[in-house]
Amino acid sequence: MKISTLGFGEAAYAFVSGWRETPPFEDVERISTFDIKIEDPASKTVLMEACDKLRVECATDRNHAFANSDVIFSVVTADQAQEAAISVADDLEENALFFDCNSCSPATKVAVSKVLGKRGVRYVDVAVMAPVYPAKHMTPLLISGCHAQAAIPILEHLGMQANIAGEEVGQASTIKMLRSVMVKGLEALTAECLLAARKAGVEERVLASLQQSQPGIEWQTRSSYNLERMMVHGKRRAAEMREVAATLSELGLPNRMALSAMEWHDEIGALLEKPGPDDLGQRADILLRNLYR
Repeated sequence: MKISTLGFGEAAYAFVSGWRETPPFEDVERISTFDIKIEDPASKTVLMEACDKLRVECATDRNHAFANSDVIFSVVTADQAQEAAISVADDLEENALFFDCNSCSPATKVAVSKVLGKRGVRYVDVAVMAPVYPAKHMTPLLISGCHAQAAIPILEHLGMQANIAGEEVGQASTIKMLRSVMVKGLEALTAECLLAARKAGVEERVLASLQQSQPGIEWQTRSSYNLERMMVHGKRRAAEMREVAATLSELGLPNRMALSAMEWHDEIGALLEKPGPDDLGQRADILLRNLYR
């Protein structure tokens, strides 16, 4: 089996590191990747070092990356997923399995599946249903599409945990998109609530009130985690929320909350500030200093 990844960011690195740590993996002849960062002198070195660490062939062109590959995992950002897939369509082998793991709207996934399907590529809609750390390649997946059933043995062989959401492309991604309304929406609400509470000097009382009202959530811990997610992955999450907003529009429903959450993620992610220690107050102070100078 030959595996390629389209993109080699956090998700691809997590999957490959999980495979490398979990034998047997002897029948995988090659893992290669193509990531557009290879074309950027500022990020090329970091990319190549990450690939070398996991014995991944870092291709400098698309054709070399995907030649003779049986399985392709597409793990780019949501806003680049369609363009990236189309850009490599002519380089993919007929009958190869293409796992689209990107957080895109159902319509985007359907569009990509049609382009790749015309070239004989077996497209699988994949929704990654949890953070890729600490589970790495064992992070739970939902998959859908007419090739989902055929994909299960391959994923199981790689130690991955996948369940079939349906036979149509878009069914898995719909579940992921609508879940993100809540997950990423709560993160944005955390920022709006706790930054205001910190600035007003009442965050301890606000947290105490939330804890009393909903004791099932550790509000201090969860709020710190939510801010960390936005600080580290805000730009990527904003791209996902654009796709969430598109999904809601496709359903004929308003997307006001999704768009507002997108703005929060985008604004915080754009700061490129490190979250530092797991301390809610410190993280809130970092954001307040940089957001509203």
